[in-house]
Order: sequence, then structure tokens, then C-alpha cells
Amino acid sequence: MNEALEKKIERALRRVQKPARYIGSELHSVIKDPAQVAIRIAFCFPDLYEVGMSHLGMKILYSLYNAQPDIWCERAFMPDTDMVEQMKGLDIPLFALESRDPLLGFDFVAFTLQYEMSYTTILAMLDLGGIPLYARERDERHPIVIAGGPCACNPEPVADFFDLIILGEGEEVNLELCALYREVQERREYLRRASQIPGVYVPSLYDVEYHGDGTVRAVTPREGAPATVTKRIIRDVDKVFYPKEFIVPFISTVHDRAMLEVLRGCIRGCRFCQAGFIYRPFREKTAATLDGDAKALTSSTGFEEISLTSLSTSDLGEIEPLLDSMLDWTEQEKINLSLPSLRIDTFSPGLLEKIDRVRKSGLTFAPEAGTQRMRDVINKNIDEEEIFSSCRTAFEGGYTSVKLYFMIGLPTETEEDLGGIIDLSQRIVDLYYSLPTKSKGKAVNVTVSVSSFVPKPFTPFQYEPQDTTEQLIAKQRFLREQIKTRKITLKWHNSDVSHVEGILARGDRRLAPVLVDVYRQGHYLESWEDRFGVGAWHEAMARAGLSEAFYANRQRGFDELMPWDHLDYGVTREFLQRQNELAHAGTPTPNCRAQCAGCGANKLIGGSCF
Repeated sequence: MNEALEKKIERALRRVQKPARYIGSELHSVIKDPAQVAIRIAFCFPDLYEVGMSHLGMKILYSLYNAQPDIWCERAFMPDTDMVEQMKGLDIPLFALESRDPLLGFDFVAFTLQYEMSYTTILAMLDLGGIPLYARERDERHPIVIAGGPCACNPEPVADFFDLIILGEGEEVNLELCALYREVQERREYLRRASQIPGVYVPSLYDVEYHGDGTVRAVTPREGAPATVTKRIIRDVDKVFYPKEFIVPFISTVHDRAMLEVLRGCIRGCRFCQAGFIYRPFREKTAATLDGDAKALTSSTGFEEISLTSLSTSDLGEIEPLLDSMLDWTEQEKINLSLPSLRIDTFSPGLLEKIDRVRKSGLTFAPEAGTQRMRDVINKNIDEEEIFSSCRTAFEGGYTSVKLYFMIGLPTETEEDLGGIIDLSQRIVDLYYSLPTKSKGKAVNVTVSVSSFVPKPFTPFQYEPQDTTEQLIAKQRFLREQIKTRKITLKWHNSDVSHVEGILARGDRRLAPVLVDVYRQGHYLESWEDRFGVGAWHEAMARAGLSEAFYANRQRGFDELMPWDHLDYGVTREFLQRQNELAHAGTPTPNCRAQCAGCGANKLIGGSCF
């Protein structure tokens, strides 16, 4: 650690609101001797410390890397605006928490692509670190800048900023990239060789051509890079590396608890849900493995709550045996057990009884749409009776608060579908007051949280137009006008944010200068609504000569070459097209456990998913 830099950092920390974000040294953070390691990695989360320290993927890879004797992985987060001001004023480069060494001195600087609205924050972190924004401007003096995460399924808007991008699950491929680096450190040769590792995408080895109408004409590999890059997965998640301890932050984080990953993938096939398709195929851990991991985590961290984390936790085959086993010791040790991602159609009195043994708070369900027609379009595979049955079970169990998630702007949506959201919510209120078991003297509250649909790659709705901002605002107003009782609380998302998210989600490489332009206008940390500036996006798109409607609001044909079509996440294009046609016909598809829909993802595990 440079002594002069250390003094500058200490001076800056005395002038910011939350210095604990930047000091490191938390319980279970890893300190190694730089002289004793061969590879140094800075894991960068493009958001504030409180958000990044809640991210399970970072916890897993941090521990995985540091389990290797010759690798030292450290953490870096986006500083808040007060710290950025101090860093610029005192000439402090962005540094890693463990050593306080600048990012420029690392071998790899690795980002996770969790959300499109974090893209300008990635640029801010590179800039603060003194690393050129564009990969083509870097040389042997600079770290290799890599990325992974869910948005890697269409990394094209940020492809020019990264030296390589990892598709899919990282536990194996990250170590393979480190093994190659021990052998080859010359930059160009390393990237060329890395492109031969399954799951590794090197954007600079692919040329993109466009038609006159702006659509993609061709993506052509060079220097022996594969024509198609297939994502990596872990076949047996029950045996995959999982940390026995997590870093324990000094300050509260967004998810201030231990997290236990119970399964990967999803059997449901909701046609709007990108995660449900890009994380296929479905793989689950055994109750014995999960119970052991949970005991180790809570023992090593002292967290008073542990969350069973997945896309749909109640779809775990051994969920009830697992809860029985965990409740035996969590109750005794006064540890709360959190069960997010509960499905309406798997919510039973038996499951409620187990939840009640943990703690009683509001329950959350996701009908997603207000009418059965719309739920069939999106393949939600729940009916009205299941919704009311679950709410009845909750109310009879003493609950008085229910939160319901819905979406607006879905394909084929009508005014009747919109009105159905409030109608369904009102009937749930009426259901509560119709029950003889309702809590005396307590009013019911139904919170209706409405998000705006954003079409995403690798979903059956990747071809669909997104509603315009004006259409979304009109629909939000319509919903507000339909509410006739204070027992229903309506919340909605910023439609301008959804619009920009829609542009980036299905964008191509021509958006890279737009991102730089928006960042240069002073915008980053845009996943925080008060930091978001839609005007900057309008101006940047106009200066680049690009149409916002082209990216967000137009219908795509089945024959159009998508910017991400050279990347393979398992689900076939034919399957997505077939599911799109079934959506427009209002025909649902059974879940994967009931009947295989032939998505193609089973090729990744060499056989049947079940």
C-alpha cells in the first residue's frame, strides 16, 4: 500500500457520510501477501456497498477465488457521490477494499452485469480506476477487464468496454481462465486462447455488420473464435463449491442475512421472465446439503436470519423435509428463516404452519396479471381459485397484509386486463372480510405493486414491442382511478427508467457511445431513481443518430437476426418462436416437471432434466 495514498484515503474517509463502505477489514474478509500470489482479481460491483454486499454471486466467487493459494480476490464498489467528490479532489484512484491498492495494479478487473441501468456505473468505476473505457484503448499496462452475470446474455451494448465476457455459471470457467493466465500473459494471445474456452466470449474477435434499416446483418468471428458461444453451467449443483462463511459487513445492507442457494433454473416457463430461461435447466440441491450449508453459514457469520434463495423456492423437491430439519435448530438458536419466491399454487396450510413457526409478517404473491386470459398469455399457470385459496389460507392463519405483484404493458393486454388487476385486488379485500376467522379490530391491506413490462432477450417475448412511456403512464393513471378503497395501496415503477432499460436490453454495439455520452453528462448509479436523468438519454441517443423506438417499441420478425444470436443459452430459437405463437393464441404450457416443452436446455446436461 502506497503510504501517501493511504493518507489521502484516510483524509477522504473523515469527510464522507458512511466511511464503513470503504474501509474493508470486515469479519471473514481475506488478506493475503501480494508477494505470495500469482494472480490478483478485483471483483467490482457497479453499485453502492450496501447493494453489492447483498449479492450472492459475489460471495460465492470471492470465496472460490480466495480458496486458491496463488489467487487473491478483493472487492470494489461504486463510491457514493460524496466519496467521488473527495477522490477526484484528492487524486485518489478507485481502490480495492482489502489492500487499498488501485484497480490499475490488478491482473483482472471483473464486473457483474446484474441490471442494464448499472452500465453507466461500470464506466464510472473504470474511469475512477484510471482504466480506459474502451477495450481497444488498453494495452499491457492495463488489467484484463471481464464481465459476467445475467445481462451477459446480451452484452452487446457494453461489449466494446470488455476484454472478455463469461456466459453462464462461473465456478468452473473462472478458474480455467486463471489457469490460462498462469500460462499466457501477453494480452492479445491470452484473449485469443481464452476465446477457445467454452463459455468465454471475446467481443473484439467478432465483427458486426448492419442492414440499411439498422437491423443486424451478420456477426462474423475472427482468429479462430467460435461462431457460437455456449453458456457454461454446473451439472451437479449439489456438489458445487459453496462458501462456509460470508463477509459480515459493518453496516446494514439491502439483504442483511445469510443466503442459501437451494436450486438453479426454474420449471415454470413464464414467458416474460428472462431468468426463467437463461438459468435453465432446472437443478436442485438435496435437503442434507442445504441443511449442512445453512448450519455452517449461520455459525460462522452470526446472522440472525437465513434466506432460502432461488427463482422459485417452493419448487424444491425436498422443501418440506428441509424446513422440518432447519426449523429444529433455527428455532432453538432464534434464527429467522426467510422464504422468498413462494408460488401461489404451492402455498399450503402445511407450508403456512412452518412459516408461522418462523415469524409472521406480510406475505407476497405474484399473480402478474389481473385476468385469466392474460395469465394464460404469459404462461403463469395459476388460476383465480388458486389465488383466492392461497389468500384465504393466509387470512385464516392470521395474516392481514398481502402484497401482490403485477405487470402492465404485456403483449395483447386490453383495458379489461388492466381493470382486472384492481378488480382482483378488491375481491381479495372482500374475501378477508367474508371470513369468520378474520382478526378482530384489524383492517386488511392489499399492496398492489405494478412494474412495466420490458421485453428481454432469450424469452418468447423478445420479439414484442414495449409500450411507450406515454402508454405506460396512461395505464398507471387508469389503475389509480379504479381504486375505490384505502385498503388497496398502489405502487408503480418509473416508466422512463423502464423505457431506457428496454433500449439497453435488446440493444447492439452502436449504443456504446450513447452510454459514454450519458456518463460524461454526469450520470451513474442510475438504478437509484433520484440519480436517473432521462433527458441525458434522449440527448445522447439523438447525438448518436439512433432511434429510441427502433430499440424499444417496434415489433421484431421471427426471421430477424438478433444482436445476441451468436450466443447460446440453451433454449432454442424455434422454442421461443413456438412459445410466442402460443402466447398470442392464449395457450399455456405445463411446467417442466409435468411435461417437457422441448426448450433445448437439456442438451447442456446431456439428457433429461427430470
